[in-house]
Amino acid sequence: MARPRRIVLVRHGESEGNADDTVYEREPDHALRLTETGWRQAEETGERLRELFGDEAVSVYVSPYRRTHETLRAFRLPPEQVRVREEPRLREQDWGNWQDREDVRLQKAYRDAYGHFFYRFAQGESGADVYDRVGAFLESLYRSFEAPDHPPNVLLVTHGLTMRLFCMRWFHWTVADFESLSNPGNAETRVLLLDEDGRYRLDRPFERWRTPEPYGSTG
Repeated sequence: MARPRRIVLVRHGESEGNADDTVYEREPDHALRLTETGWRQAEETGERLRELFGDEAVSVYVSPYRRTHETLRAFRLPPEQVRVREEPRLREQDWGNWQDREDVRLQKAYRDAYGHFFYRFAQGESGADVYDRVGAFLESLYRSFEAPDHPPNVLLVTHGLTMRLFCMRWFHWTVADFESLSNPGNAETRVLLLDEDGRYRLDRPFERWRTPEPYGSTG
């Protein structure tokens, strides 16, 4: 099994929705573009990624949203160096279709009270739903490692919640751990590095906004 030395997770750059949440009333979430700031953030991250990867091959998986595709384009990775696949299972949490600003504000308040992992948006998904599809993607990713010529680098261009849930699934974090973590900033990365003992470690932790409050002694 040719396991990659690095699995790099990247959140998209600032989107129109990050800058102005009223845009959700006029545009579908998947169609939102990067702002000028988002393009600049992604270009800066791209410089660091090109330095990190050097001349090595990269297997890229990108969420089907416009902002993630634009983020990947801004990285300017050499085409001969990358193999790119669109991966719908890495999409953003589904909040429903056309969104009413006041309704979303109320639902976010309900989610904060109920819990980000278990609360399901009306006509949308819960964090637990996203966890399940990220888990299905991980099974496919594991199988890809069986190819003897698998690239030494994997790059996932995705969304903040999806990044946290990917790491939760990979490292077997508890729901309480997940609930205590903040999303990374726009165009921020987290890197899973393969150590000599054959295990992966996270290059830096997600910020915690509170102490985990587990129901039991798991972990």
